[in-house]
Amino acid sequence: MESPFKNDVLKGKVALLTGGGSGIGYEISEQFGKHGASVAIMGRRKDVLDAAVSVLGALGIRAIGLQGDVRKQEDAARVVESTIKQFGRLDILVNAAAGNFLTASEDLSPNGFRTVMDIDSVGTFTMCHEALKYLKKGAPGREDSLSGGSILNISATLHYTASWYQIHVSAAKAAVDSITRNLALEWGTDYDIKVNGIAPGPIGDTTGMRKLAPDEMASLARESMPLYKLGEKWDIAMASIYLASDAGKYVNGTTLVVDGGLWLSRPRIIPREAVRSLSRVVERKSRAAPVGVPKSKL
Repeated sequence: MESPFKNDVLKGKVALLTGGGSGIGYEISEQFGKHGASVAIMGRRKDVLDAAVSVLGALGIRAIGLQGDVRKQEDAARVVESTIKQFGRLDILVNAAAGNFLTASEDLSPNGFRTVMDIDSVGTFTMCHEALKYLKKGAPGREDSLSGGSILNISATLHYTASWYQIHVSAAKAAVDSITRNLALEWGTDYDIKVNGIAPGPIGDTTGMRKLAPDEMASLARESMPLYKLGEKWDIAMASIYLASDAGKYVNGTTLVVDGGLWLSRPRIIPREAVRSLSRVVERKSRAAPVGVPKSKL
C-alpha cells in the first residue's frame, strides 16, 4: 500500500530499533528508511540481522545491524554507542523486541515468566535508560534540534481485560505501558522527549500469529469474535511514523491501539436480525407488568 506520508517526513532522523530484523520490527525499519531515516537494527541472531540489512541496503536505505540482547545492559550500551559512532546522533528509539508463547498458567515455570518479563519490560527500560543521554534535548549530535527525541514502545492489548494462556505476556506488556506513561511524564518534562506506545492487534504473516493463532485456532476465533480480522505490519509501521514524526509532536504518554477494535469485541449473544423483534416483546412485557410501589414499614 502507498504511504499517506511524504517520503521525507523522517529525513535526517536516526532510528534504533530492537527486534528490527524481522516481523513488525523489520516493517517499521523499512518504512522509516523509505521515509528518510537511517536505521540501526538490534537483534540476537546475526544471520537475521545480515539478511535484513542486505534488503534495506538494496532499497537504498542507510542501515546497520548490531547484534545484542536487550536483557543485558552491556549489550544495550554497546549498541547505543555503536549507533552514535556510525550515524552521529539518535532521534528515535523503537522497542520492538519481545518474547511470547502459549501456555496455561499452571504449566508456566517461574523462569519462563521471568524470561518474558526480562525481554519485554526490563529490556524496554534498559534500552530507554542507555539511550537517554543521546535522546534528550541538546544531546551530543542533537545540538541543532529544538526538541528531544522520541521513544516508541511496542505493547499489546492482552492486559486490558484478560487473555487465555498469556499471563506472562499480559504482565510484561502492562509493565511496558506503565514505563511508557512514567517516562513520558518524567522525560517529557525534564528532557523534552516524547514517549509513546503502540498496541497491535493480530497481525498477519508474523511469528507471533504463527505461534499464538495457528490456522486451527484462527478459524475458531473468527467464529467467536465478530470484529476479528487480521491487520498488516504496514498498519503498525504507519502508526509508528505518525508518532515518531512531527505529525505526532503533541502526543505523549499515549499507547495507540491498532487492532481494528478487536479488543472491544465480544461474542454475539443473539443474531442481529432477532434483536428488533425481541426488543419489542420485552418492551411489551415491561409495559404490561404492574409498577411496584415500595411498601411503608410504618
